[in-house]
Amino acid sequence: MMKKSIVIACSVLVLLSCKKEDKVQEITTEVAYATFGDSISDKNALSKEEILAKFNKLSQGDTIDVKFKSKIKEVCQQKGCWMSLDLTNDKEVFVKFKDYAFFVPKNSGNAEVVISGKAYVSVETVEDLKHYAKDGGKSQAAIDSIVAPKTKYSLMADGVLIRK
Repeated sequence: MMKKSIVIACSVLVLLSCKKEDKVQEITTEVAYATFGDSISDKNALSKEEILAKFNKLSQGDTIDVKFKSKIKEVCQQKGCWMSLDLTNDKEVFVKFKDYAFFVPKNSGNAEVVISGKAYVSVETVEDLKHYAKDGGKSQAAIDSIVAPKTKYSLMADGVLIRK
């Protein structure tokens, strides 16, 4: 009787040890970013469409804290002290960096970016628009064609992630 119990116990152990486990292997895709300014993450970043909807609700003088993903359209070619980011519907957001504490690489155009900071609506003077056009490497004809102030979406960034 004892032998039979031992044989049954061993058989059960062998069967249990052969049990196939259906564990799903979790695959994580870490995106590598270069960090500029404050350390931020890409978690819970808004889309371009979501941030555009927030900008559309702002009036001049309002500010909101935001974090969103976009693509860099243009970077200051003098020292990387500003950039413009693509939104939807031919809109863009003009970005400066808090306290000029950091800049971004001048060759980072078209890169994917996650950015955090204070969003606001501003009215840029003709003088400022011409200065930015010059920094952006625009032709003299393009600079001279600027004759009226422009309302634009702006952001004072405290942290930037540029996809490597």
